[in-house]
Amino acid sequence: MRARHAHRLLVAAVTLTLAPLTTPVHAQRDIDELLARAEHGDAAAQFNLGRLYVTGTGVRQDDAEAVRWYRLAADQGHAGAQHNLGLKYDTGTGVPEDDAEAARWYRLAADHGHWEAQFRLGSMYANGTGVSRDEGEAVRWYRLAADQGHAEAQFNLGQMYFNGHGLRQDLAEAARWVRLAAAQGNTTAQVTLASMYETGAGVSQDYALAARWYRLAAVQGDPSAQVTLGYLYDNGTGVPEDDTEAIGWIRLAADTGYAEAQFALGNMYFNGRAVPQDVAEALRWIRLAADQGYVRAQFNLGMSYDTGTGVPQDSTEAARWFRLAADQGDAASQQNLGIMYANGQGVPRDFVAAHMWLSLAAVQATGAARASVIAGREVVAQQLTRDQIAEAERRAAEWTPVSEP
Repeated sequence: MRARHAHRLLVAAVTLTLAPLTTPVHAQRDIDELLARAEHGDAAAQFNLGRLYVTGTGVRQDDAEAVRWYRLAADQGHAGAQHNLGLKYDTGTGVPEDDAEAARWYRLAADHGHWEAQFRLGSMYANGTGVSRDEGEAVRWYRLAADQGHAEAQFNLGQMYFNGHGLRQDLAEAARWVRLAAAQGNTTAQVTLASMYETGAGVSQDYALAARWYRLAAVQGDPSAQVTLGYLYDNGTGVPEDDTEAIGWIRLAADTGYAEAQFALGNMYFNGRAVPQDVAEALRWIRLAADQGYVRAQFNLGMSYDTGTGVPQDSTEAARWFRLAADQGDAASQQNLGIMYANGQGVPRDFVAAHMWLSLAAVQATGAARASVIAGREVVAQQLTRDQIAEAERRAAEWTPVSEP
């Protein structure tokens, strides 16, 4: 490394004066003038004074006081104040949270063409928050905001076209709206558009364009784009195969705590792909993903404890990780857990529980794998009475998966 040369800095002596901690005189004069105008009913002044109370700029921060000034301006039809008042009710800041009241003020602002209020009102109709759920109304308000260039509204409208919610499904139109949002730098839209190019949904399949849009989102720090771009470099899809780029993007996402990237990085260490093989380092990353509820990591960690790969063999720990993944609906984990209950391995022997988990695994399995699960369940059934089989079937019918965190 080239040595740095030290340079002597000649600093002129100056007299330092501490800046006053109070509001400068001219700024205070401006606030006094704004207050006078607001008190005389000037809606714009009332709106701006409300904003100052929100941020505490030149005045004591006070959300309740901000609401008071917003309301005075909103009652005069000021669209910005109506939107901001709706936002206060939406978030319960300075007023009690009230979704219906939020929707009322958003609508007043939206009727005046306020694009953010139109977007928020569309979201409330899409989710049934503060209003009755109405996808047609959601589309209408999203479109009004999208036509004004609101990126999130453009993306949401694209999603409505993609899924056929509130209008006829049209993947090409979905791609058009998503592209408009992506071009404005909306990372969610960029990732979605990249995925559409990757799969050919609504556009001609183009891996190079997919990589381009993933990169734009990745550069902005989107971890899902970073890990996917890493996959593309790992496989040479749409970009030249490059192990350094692959590991660099995946590690970048993993370092943010993104579970999928942590799992992917762990697998790369496990298989010695793009990095030297290191099972201990692999399991460290896989455990980080598993601790966040990432199903594939939980299954792999269970297998490691079951076989004693990289960790001391521990059936109890294996069963614990299989159970966490099985609870989320992972068929392979359900099958393994069923076998462990049948054998009393890592868990107390329980043929009813074994039958239940094998039944759940059979629902998702296909072909030879399904035949294997069913054969195992039949062996277990031979150990049960008719009433016990009925109990196992009841448990399986009532079982619902736990959502992945």
